[in-house]
Amino acid sequence: MDPQQQRTGAPQRGPPQTGDSSPILTVLLFFLAILALIAIPLSSNITNSLSILHQVPEGHVGVYWTGGALLQTITDPGFHLKMPLITQYEPVQVTLQTDQVRDIPCGTKGGVMINFEKIEVVNRLGKGYVYETLLNYGVQYDKTWIYDKIHHEINHIYVDERSCHYFSQIGEKMKDALQGDCTRYAPGIEIISVRVTKPTIPQSIRRNFERMEEERSKGDVMVLISIERQRVVEKEAETTKKIAISEAEKNAKVSKILMEQMLMEKDSARQQQDIGNQMYMTHEKSLTDAAFYRAMKEAEANKLKLTPQFLELKFIEAIANNTKIFFGDKVPNMILDQRLLGNFLQRMPEEMAREVNSEEVSRERSEI
Repeated sequence: MDPQQQRTGAPQRGPPQTGDSSPILTVLLFFLAILALIAIPLSSNITNSLSILHQVPEGHVGVYWTGGALLQTITDPGFHLKMPLITQYEPVQVTLQTDQVRDIPCGTKGGVMINFEKIEVVNRLGKGYVYETLLNYGVQYDKTWIYDKIHHEINHIYVDERSCHYFSQIGEKMKDALQGDCTRYAPGIEIISVRVTKPTIPQSIRRNFERMEEERSKGDVMVLISIERQRVVEKEAETTKKIAISEAEKNAKVSKILMEQMLMEKDSARQQQDIGNQMYMTHEKSLTDAAFYRAMKEAEANKLKLTPQFLELKFIEAIANNTKIFFGDKVPNMILDQRLLGNFLQRMPEEMAREVNSEEVSRERSEI
């Protein structure tokens, strides 16, 4: 038999088989390693670097570094995954937080050391400014802009012992100073409020303050008295002024009333004068019209009188006025028309009566 054929037909023996348990053991060890990494507290930097699954608490955001370089990735609260040993993770709070700065020494310009036990700063980092703020100032940004800034600003503001009188204003001044610099250099940091505890002052300085406060209280009382006295004087002057104004207004009103009364009296007198003048003019016009009417009538009458009988009458009247009566035995010769004499003697009483009536009418008119 051929040897090669013998080798081919003979059954071959392989290496001993150990079974299929190795892959299962590998997977089991892998999950145990993951559980171990998750179970280790995340506060350790080594564990933080080795962990794959991590949790971002509520009120925080997750920031990441790769090889020391800050990534722009910002994660919200919840579970997230990262590359172990390559990516580092840190939660950053974006809600209100209170930073307490303790034991702050402050030296005044007079050489007095004052110690502030605690200053609380309520602040908040805007979520939209997390990357920019951490890129410029790191995770401990509040150390730069709050802790260290408090020491500087408190010594800048509280340099005078007299600042104790304005202690209530220090908090607002500190807040304005911190917010001003943060707005300029770190706009993502918002200063909500600053609470400053009363400083510890040496006993000697405290006594000086008490004496100063007492003197200031006395001065304030004197100032208040002076102010009240000044107010009283001003009120009196104002009252006197109001009285004078009232008197002047009253006199002006009285003068106006008297003037109006005089004007009314003058106007009434003028109206009376106008009425009198009108009455006088009417009366004179009536008299003139009557005289004119009388003259016209007399003229018409005279025209009617120029008759032979009237001329004869006038002739007889003329002769009668010149007639002389002689008594004796011998009467002067005179040619006398007995007819004319008879007519004259007959008409004489009538003419005399008319003349008497005319004189009475003229006298009555003149009296009117």
